[in-house]
Amino acid sequence: MANSPQAKKRARQSEKSRQRNASLRSMVRTYIKKVRAQIEAGDKAAATAAYQEAQPVIAKMVNKGVFAKNKAARIQSRLNAQVKALNS
Repeated sequence: MANSPQAKKRARQSEKSRQRNASLRSMVRTYIKKVRAQIEAGDKAAATAAYQEAQPVIAKMVNKGVFAKNKAARIQSRLNAQVKALNS
């Protein structure tokens, strides 16, 4: 357990950050699931719309430090490739 005032403050900050990051990560996963659901349904127009909605959210998480830049790029690339592969 933290004893010094600095360590106690750092523990509080870390916990707030952890909860915020968990919430943001969960939100992004929901956007990704929406895109994948449209891909599974085979609806290219809806999948494209869902991807367009998810893309800026994923990119924002890099600036907030929730995802590494390459991880976000990989997620976007794979989703985009799956959407493009759909035939409608």
